[in-house]
Amino acid sequence: MTNAIRRLFLNRYTALAFIAGAGLSAGVAALAQSGGMAAIHHGMMMSGNPADMSAHVDHVLKHLYVEINATDAQKAQIDPLVKQAIADLMPLHTQAQSAHTQFFQALTQPTLDPNALEAAREAHMQLADQASKRFVQLIGDVGNVLTPSQRQALASHLQKLHGMPGS
Repeated sequence: MTNAIRRLFLNRYTALAFIAGAGLSAGVAALAQSGGMAAIHHGMMMSGNPADMSAHVDHVLKHLYVEINATDAQKAQIDPLVKQAIADLMPLHTQAQSAHTQFFQALTQPTLDPNALEAAREAHMQLADQASKRFVQLIGDVGNVLTPSQRQALASHLQKLHGMPGS
């Protein structure tokens, strides 16, 4: 394989990896802005206004509580867990926008720099990893508040949102 073909091949895979990372980052941004996984699946994006976001989080939780038959005591425990997770995820949204800008700046240069594209991809992947870890922590924290049957109801609800078998 010649160097030119190898570079073209690697550039295509770098671009594909970046696009995958950007898509994941967009999911992170949607999660951070919309207040929860359910809202991502409904295609809801928030303005970033804290009052709007809080109202939306409350709306999403209200529907989830009905699905899992949560008690008032459980709601009182879960609400602050979710709101803290959203607060933790919001800075990742800003960072994802910066990495996205970095990618497009590299892409629009007269000479394509594979190292700059790779740096942008790595930034997106790091943010996605951080968001994923925080989301899993939230699910674990909420799961500890729920009974086994409520966790099953939550899992069924999430499966339906994802269109997964067994829902």
